[in-house]
Amino acid sequence: MSHEEFPTERPAVVTCGLPYANGNLHIGHLRTYVGGDVYARALRKLGQETAFVSGSDMHGTPVAVNAEQEGVSPEAFALDWHEIYESTFPKFDVDFDNYGHTHDATNVEITTEIVQALEDNGHVYEKEIMVAYDPEEEQSLPDRYVEGTCPYCGERARGDECDEGCGRHLEPGEIEDPVSTITGNPAEYREQTHKFFRVSAFQDYLSEFIDRLEGTPNARNQPREWIEGELRDWCITRDMDWGIDYPEGEGADDLVLYVWVDAPIEYISSTKQYSERVGADAYDWEETWREDGEIVHVIGRDIIQHHTVFWPAMLRGADYSEPRAVMASGFITLNGKGFSTSRNRAVWADEYLDEGFDPDLLRYYLATNGGFQQDVDFSWERFRERVNNELVGTVGNFAYRALLFAHREFEGTPDADLSDEVRERIETAIDDFAAAVNDYSIRDAGDAAVALAGFGNEYIQRNEPWNLVDDDPERAAQVIRDCIQIAKAVAVLFAPVAPGTCERLWSQVGGEGSVHDVTVDAALEPPAADLDEPDELYEKIPEERVEELNAKLEERVADAEAETESDDESDSAMTDTDFDPIESDRIDFDTFQDLDIRVGEILEAEGIEGADKLARLVVDIGVEERQIVAGIKQLHDLDELPGTRVIVLANLEKAELFGMESNGMVLAAGEEADLLTTVGDAVPGERVR
Repeated sequence: MSHEEFPTERPAVVTCGLPYANGNLHIGHLRTYVGGDVYARALRKLGQETAFVSGSDMHGTPVAVNAEQEGVSPEAFALDWHEIYESTFPKFDVDFDNYGHTHDATNVEITTEIVQALEDNGHVYEKEIMVAYDPEEEQSLPDRYVEGTCPYCGERARGDECDEGCGRHLEPGEIEDPVSTITGNPAEYREQTHKFFRVSAFQDYLSEFIDRLEGTPNARNQPREWIEGELRDWCITRDMDWGIDYPEGEGADDLVLYVWVDAPIEYISSTKQYSERVGADAYDWEETWREDGEIVHVIGRDIIQHHTVFWPAMLRGADYSEPRAVMASGFITLNGKGFSTSRNRAVWADEYLDEGFDPDLLRYYLATNGGFQQDVDFSWERFRERVNNELVGTVGNFAYRALLFAHREFEGTPDADLSDEVRERIETAIDDFAAAVNDYSIRDAGDAAVALAGFGNEYIQRNEPWNLVDDDPERAAQVIRDCIQIAKAVAVLFAPVAPGTCERLWSQVGGEGSVHDVTVDAALEPPAADLDEPDELYEKIPEERVEELNAKLEERVADAEAETESDDESDSAMTDTDFDPIESDRIDFDTFQDLDIRVGEILEAEGIEGADKLARLVVDIGVEERQIVAGIKQLHDLDELPGTRVIVLANLEKAELFGMESNGMVLAAGEEADLLTTVGDAVPGERVR
């Protein structure tokens, strides 16, 4: 890996987190896969040699549990879902160079080789641990067959993760008050031998790795709590039948590898399969994975620690290359509420297509609606608004009016040179696009093209070529020549986000071959002389269409809730991520006036030793400096916070947190602790009213 700006001389691979082969895809899932596809296409636009790979995650307890419920083998169950995913992704133009799965022969072979290498290099040891056991069924209980209480925060948790509380990864034997999900009876703990990977031995390496890791800020900040704290070793085996067998050897009988061992190795396996298909001369997987290629992982934020702690340590221990970047997406909500598969509150991938919408519309919404690491709310109203205003009103409107005028008045591209103004504006758009790729911002990459189309609308409106045709035909020809070049540049730069639309636009401007085979340089290459009459790229979504879609959604949710009313309460705890309701008890204005809320500026920020989440801040609130303890240690790069303006509740009672006095509260939004700040130039000490 070079850490040079893209494009580099080294081959790149873009991977997407593996979808778990046990259920339908909805648009919340698609955000990651569309994001990965956009980024891979954008790299190629810069001239970067790139492979785009993923695969289905076939192993693990949930697959075994669901297969058992359906009365089929885990392999048959997972393969059915794999085939559905494999056929669904192309419908959204998510164009993987290779899409495999974790149970195929290539992944079994490479996984076995890597684990054996970890063994040979002294990174694996055996340890007796307490494992949950169901005495009624007379069997050991792998992680997802156990539920209980998190030992760290006291919330309800499943066997491998505190999914409803602190979010910590849990090792076998840690969960308190274990209950068997098979029988519902209390489980016992019994001693058993398992294999452990010495993650702790890689602590110094991981501390350096996380500092040089590129990608989204949350992927760098979230794992620091783990890496800088007491880094514990990782149990990499499970006592079950479904999975990849642990390599033969002492103590390995009847053990399979934990799913999070073989799942990321599928990235390597899928790349190898692609290389074998096209030939090493076209793409060499070993050059990427063994010789420091440019490895970029695109994932959901719920699996950051797996990709920034366990995975790089495994790669290091087995002598593979480390990732260059991790891009971690935020979640998608629906009308302000979390997706719920049990309540059918979701926009399903196949449902979206069945409604007849172009996949490019959803790709645009998912790619550009907020920063990649931010949570995004989907609503049909907002979807319609962005399609009508930005895709129809900006991109489509400019391309159609410019090309239609050119066809009718000039029968193609006028014989004129490209103006300096337009050349410079297209060069700026190319620079913005390249900067976005190097900043790992798919939103900014898409915005670069839309902004260029917006300039095209302004340019044609300002110059009014329809009024120049008779009075100044040379000037009219110049304006339309410029507009066709802008349209061609938009086709090139917008193609990663809207591949189907831009292929049509590319054809309309007379581009040769496919728009996906050209680089950004093609944006300034002269357009074809002869142009056919264009078609409109997008259609407006009428308001009544949104009403119809909302009515369908509400009916589905109502039907699903009626069917699950008996176990509604437990299901809600497990699957919903609704925002808290607005408080019904109002406060009067005088009560609000009692709150002394001030603008502050962070002067110092440091983590509190021994505390997982707490940081000590020194904040200037104008009249004095305050020490404030805030739970942002794992969510922000503390070294970058000094100089940041924040909002402080100044008259909060003092408190002692982890042995330190906290004098005030820094306000932040959401689970990612998005610090509230000011838009303008308010100075420390000014009151918020």
